[in-house]
Amino acid sequence: MLLQQALAAGDLAITAEVTPPRGGDPVRTLAAAAALRGLVHAVNVTDGSRAVMRMSSIAICRLLHEAGIEPVLQMTCRDRNRIALQADLLGAHALGLRNLLCLTGDPVRVGDQPAARAVNELEAVRLLQLVEQLNAGLDPVSGTLPDGGTAFFAGAAADPQSPSRSGLVARLRRKQQAGARFVQTQMVTDIDALRRFVDDIAAPLGLPVLAGVFLLKSARNAAFINRVVPGANIPQGLIDRLAAATNPAAEGIAIAAEQVARYSQIAQGVHLMAIKAEERIPEILRQAGVAPLVTAAGSAGGRAQGQVAAEQLSQGLLLR
Repeated sequence: MLLQQALAAGDLAITAEVTPPRGGDPVRTLAAAAALRGLVHAVNVTDGSRAVMRMSSIAICRLLHEAGIEPVLQMTCRDRNRIALQADLLGAHALGLRNLLCLTGDPVRVGDQPAARAVNELEAVRLLQLVEQLNAGLDPVSGTLPDGGTAFFAGAAADPQSPSRSGLVARLRRKQQAGARFVQTQMVTDIDALRRFVDDIAAPLGLPVLAGVFLLKSARNAAFINRVVPGANIPQGLIDRLAAATNPAAEGIAIAAEQVARYSQIAQGVHLMAIKAEERIPEILRQAGVAPLVTAAGSAGGRAQGQVAAEQLSQGLLLR
């Protein structure tokens, strides 16, 4: 429970995101996560992000757990009714998964199957309440669970740049009251908005914040994100900076590193999102001056071992 321990101790916490594959072979995702060993406290696995078909987050989290890489399981309400959510939570606990990020989920209309039927019986607050019930050993129907309570460490998402401050305050308070223990933010580009969110909203609720840093690859990529990702608001200044760069990929890394360094002075940690470019995360952290979690030799060795474990896992050699 590296993430929980870091947050409880007040240490700088680093998480990074990987996306499950659009297919049945997990090797690339596992290799991307393995390369982060020794650099991050936990690896966050998305669950149907942008309403696009991907492999189960639970499956990838279990494979990471087997490889000795601490996962954060995202769980969204969009595609499951309460019975399915209950089943997946109990199953995830049986598989050794403890870190949770409870989400409502992106709307189906933004995905590549807009004719799909969303469920949305619960949303993030009620999912957090369900997790809190299970942690307390309560059966959500009646009585108590026969084998005791679960031990999930649940977090919630928030958007510090939300145009409705009153709505942001009210919803985060509801999430904290429902059992959220930490907050992972959406992509943040406005440092003043982040500071206000941490100091005025999250801190009074006792919620540590992981500030979201999104790797931009080019001006075109940034414009695309603004167009298709709900709530994204990348300022024109950053887009212009990428457009003027002779090496946009390197400039994107530099921008992300600057954000990591600055946000680490405000929030308790950062959450890195580098879709299809997870291999650039180590360089972002290096440029930001974030030290590895262990010695350089140990970290490098851990990453090599993690790569081997990922390859073995993809062949089913370590499953038990």
